[in-house]
Amino acid sequence: MQSGTASATTTAPPPTGSGVFAGLAALYRDVLAVPGVPAVVFLLCLVVGVVVSKYLIRLLGRPIAQRFVRQSVAQTVLRATRIGVVLVFALFGLNLAGLELGNIVLSVTVFSAVIGIVLAPIVGSIVNGVFVLADQPYEIGDMVELADGTRGFVDDITLRYTKVFTLDNTFAVIPNSVIRDNKVTNYSAEDQRTRLSLTLVVTYESDIQQARRLMERAAASCEGVIEGGPDIRIGAARYPAKPTAYIDNYGDHGVELTLRYWTESPYKLLTTRSKVQTAIWDLLETEDPAVTIAYPHSHLVFDETSGTAEVAVSEGPLDGGASETPDDESRTVGPDRSGGAAEEKRTAGPDRSGDADARDGGE
Repeated sequence: MQSGTASATTTAPPPTGSGVFAGLAALYRDVLAVPGVPAVVFLLCLVVGVVVSKYLIRLLGRPIAQRFVRQSVAQTVLRATRIGVVLVFALFGLNLAGLELGNIVLSVTVFSAVIGIVLAPIVGSIVNGVFVLADQPYEIGDMVELADGTRGFVDDITLRYTKVFTLDNTFAVIPNSVIRDNKVTNYSAEDQRTRLSLTLVVTYESDIQQARRLMERAAASCEGVIEGGPDIRIGAARYPAKPTAYIDNYGDHGVELTLRYWTESPYKLLTTRSKVQTAIWDLLETEDPAVTIAYPHSHLVFDETSGTAEVAVSEGPLDGGASETPDDESRTVGPDRSGGAAEEKRTAGPDRSGDADARDGGE
């Protein structure tokens, strides 16, 4: 019987999944140790996040637009979704770049505090933007008038600003904080019909009723002006749709007539007003009615309580262009104390010939 030693051979166990991941993690940490690699990893994650956000907006754009009636709210939701996706990929990229979650939260907190102090006005505009979207004072496409008189169409509404495309073919970007603190007139909110007023002063000798009819007829003949129809309701009140002239006031120089008329749209208010004023002028010229436009004038009345007025009279320059010394002639005009016409006292000065012809009564 032959005895021998059996040599035992040991083989390494096959690597498990945890071991593979541990090896890859170690390899990844070694790669991150190379300068510049963490920045490249973060940028790659950021680019991926931007691309994914674009495709996500394309996918969710139509459902969100159908979900929200207001276009501005839908656009704000889509912007918030896109920014949220990019932020998630940015945080993931920071984590892959070797920055732990706790450090990320601490860095974001400190950064947010600094940004909150430095960019407080922008934060205020964002808060006001939320209120603008919630209050719904205007919508994209509405015609608005700002506090400084600027008119235009709302082109975009964001959380920070409102962009208005003005009638002068320029863009006005107004922070939402300014919008909240000032008056904004919306011409397109409910009903585009807009009422305008025109004041005309006629003399007291004019035919007032004829003047009112002339103004109403002139306005009704203009394009863009509502000629008549059912009364227009504003709140609980109703106003006549046809042009109507009212006696507004009895002024110092004449009777003030106010014409109120409605335009079909608010987009060419100055053009419509000019047409109405031109039509009124043409009717005054062609028909020659018993209507006269008043102008400021004053009557000066002297009586026994007015005192006297000293009036100096001087001649103009003589032939040859030379101007002589003003005449010493003066007038004193005052009321006649007897109650009659105002008397006039004249005192003559020296003769212009240069000879002293002024004599006392004996010579």
